[in-house]
Amino acid sequence: MPGSTLPPFPDDVRTHPLLIIDYELIKAGDVEEVNRLWEAATTIGFWYLKNHSADQEVSDMFDMGAETMALPLEERMKFEQGDNGQSFGYKKVGANAVDATGTLDSADFINVSKDDALAYPQVVHRTYPSTVNTRMENTIAPFVRKGLEVTHAVFNVFNDKLGLPKGTLERLHDMEEHSGSETRCIRSPPTQVKKVVKSLAILGAHTDFGSLVGNWTYGICCFFKYYQSFLHNRLGGLQVLPPGHDEWSYIRPIPGHAVCNIGDALSLFSGGILQSNIHRVVAPPGVQAEYERWSLVFFTRPGNSKVLRALVESSHIIAEAVKKRPERNFETGSTAAEWFARRIKNQRISNRTGPETWAASRGTEHTPTVV
Repeated sequence: MPGSTLPPFPDDVRTHPLLIIDYELIKAGDVEEVNRLWEAATTIGFWYLKNHSADQEVSDMFDMGAETMALPLEERMKFEQGDNGQSFGYKKVGANAVDATGTLDSADFINVSKDDALAYPQVVHRTYPSTVNTRMENTIAPFVRKGLEVTHAVFNVFNDKLGLPKGTLERLHDMEEHSGSETRCIRSPPTQVKKVVKSLAILGAHTDFGSLVGNWTYGICCFFKYYQSFLHNRLGGLQVLPPGHDEWSYIRPIPGHAVCNIGDALSLFSGGILQSNIHRVVAPPGVQAEYERWSLVFFTRPGNSKVLRALVESSHIIAEAVKKRPERNFETGSTAAEWFARRIKNQRISNRTGPETWAASRGTEHTPTVV
C-alpha cells in the first residue's frame, strides 16, 4: 500500500457528522440498524460503513493503483479514457474541468470496469495496463465482488422501504447486463496544494453518476469510499454541501470505515426519496495538504439499457413522493449508459466550448451552480 506515516485529521475545520452503519447488522436484518441506514439515505445520502470485512481487498487494490501509477506516463496514456464518454481506463491530471470556468482537475486515476474484471481474460469493454491485468483475478475481481455484495444488501433494504416488488432494484442492476459499474484508484499529488487556495477542488462539485458509491480513502449507483490507512492515520479531502447549507463541510475520515453515498440513479428511481447529495474533493486540511492523497472507489451503476425514471408504477410510496415534488423532473428519457456518457464526455476539457459544456455534464445537483 502506498504511503507513510501521516499527520492526523485536524480538529479545527468544519465537519459534518454522518451516521455509522454496521454492515453485519444490516446483513442480519437488525431493525434498528436498517432504520438508521434508511435515515441516512433519505436525509444527506451519506453514511459511514463499518464491519465490511474488505480490509485485505482494499489494501491489495491500493497496491494495484500504486503499481499502475508508477508506470511511465507514456505507457499509462496508451490506455487513456478518450473524449467520447467512456469512463474505463486511465485519466491524466488536467483532463477534466472542475467548474464552469474550465479550471483543470489535479488528480489522475485508473478505472477498471466491473464487466472486464469479472470476465477476465475476456475483454468486454477495453484493455488495461499490465499492472492491472496481473492483478485482475486476484485483486480487482475480489474487490468488485465485495462491493457488489454490500450493494445488494443495501438494495434489499431500500427495495423494502420503497414498497417495491421483491428484487426490483437488483434487477435494474442485473449482473448479466453490461453496465458502467467500475473501480477507481485515485492519486492526488501534494505539489499544487501549498501554492493554491486550499479550497480549490481536486474533483469538482457533483452528484455521482450511478446508484450507490463506496469510498475507501479518504456510492441506484453504489459508491464506497474508504479512507486509506497508514498506521491508522487518514487524509481528508471529501466535502459535502447538505441540502439547506451554504458552506462546505469536510467528512472526517474514520479508520476502517467506508464512506457510502447515493447516486443519481437511485435518487431518480425513488422519486427523490433517496438523496443524491452534492459533494467534491479538495486538498486535505491543515498539514495533511502536504502529502500525496490516495483514494479507492467502487461505483455500482444500473444496466446500460435501464431508463432513469421514477418507479411510480411499481410503488405507491414513490408515486406519492413524485406528486409532492412537481418542480422535479423524474422522467429523464435517458438510459443509464446515455446519462453516464453525457456526464463523462462533457467534463473532458478537450470537449469544452464554454460554460454550457459544464452545464451539460450536470446530474441531479440540488445547487447546480455551486463550485
